[in-house]
Amino acid sequence: MSTLRGKATQRLILACAMWGLSFPTIKALNLVQNTGESWLSSAAIMIARFGLSALLLLPILLWQKRSGFRFTRGEIRQGIGLGIFGGLGLLLQVDGLAYTEASTSSFLTQASVFIIPLVKAFWHRALPTPKEILCCLIALAGLSILSGLDWQNLTHIGRGEAETLAAATLFTGQILMLEPRAFAANDSLRVSLIMFALIALLCIPLYWVKGGTPESIIHTFADPRALSLLAILVGPCTLAAFLWMNRWQTHVTATTAGLIYCTEPVFASLAALVLPAWMSIALHIHYPNETLTAALLLGGGLVLVANLLIQWPTRSTGQPTSSAKTT
Repeated sequence: MSTLRGKATQRLILACAMWGLSFPTIKALNLVQNTGESWLSSAAIMIARFGLSALLLLPILLWQKRSGFRFTRGEIRQGIGLGIFGGLGLLLQVDGLAYTEASTSSFLTQASVFIIPLVKAFWHRALPTPKEILCCLIALAGLSILSGLDWQNLTHIGRGEAETLAAATLFTGQILMLEPRAFAANDSLRVSLIMFALIALLCIPLYWVKGGTPESIIHTFADPRALSLLAILVGPCTLAAFLWMNRWQTHVTATTAGLIYCTEPVFASLAALVLPAWMSIALHIHYPNETLTAALLLGGGLVLVANLLIQWPTRSTGQPTSSAKTT
């Protein structure tokens, strides 16, 4: 069990690294497109990203020897849940970013790290362990330092802050959807196919309202530079990352997963130190590297400490805990 949990932890950390890669990639894609309409561009990217990911899963499922496209009721339920929570969460996060500081959005998006233990405590009528509480507090301290959070911004909750908190709550639902034992037998590929397709479908009304058409989305990615960046988003940032999440999160508790996902902004910051300059040369855009700061070292270090501490084995009491995961 410890070996399986360790492997799951590694895969989830790799998923966070891939999600971190998506931040400079999307930024570079916006610079290449230069549409001037953030909502239209964001909806187009999400439709193409998750729609293509769903299409690429189809041949894999066709070649599966077991069951292929015979979806079980549990797989349909879980896929729909993941698609709704993930898709609506991403849309609220994007809109909220237009009405608040990026640092505030980055911090509030990770609010799921303490929402998860609260939901589980209410659902199971059992308080989080002192170790879980300590790890969450350490991770939150690290994230606040990493994002350069101005605490005065949190004294007046506006539209941006409210939407970002709502997005974090939806992301919490997405994480918790991967924990129930009722879904343990689900095939992660079929669940991911439903999830990807539903996220793409949820973005179509927004794209249409903003004036998008099938022809315009094709024109959006007609530039070879945009296609190359889209390939990065579809490959490592979506197919690899979400398949790892949907496959391996079942082997850790939701609280542990929430702490692991706090490493995503750390990886995003590290990627922003190197990749923008390379992308500027390759894509002929102006996108300077970010600089290494004490906030990145200290904040990222605290997030790392929280993750190491939650993985540290505790003395067995001989009694199973309510958050123990079996598969």
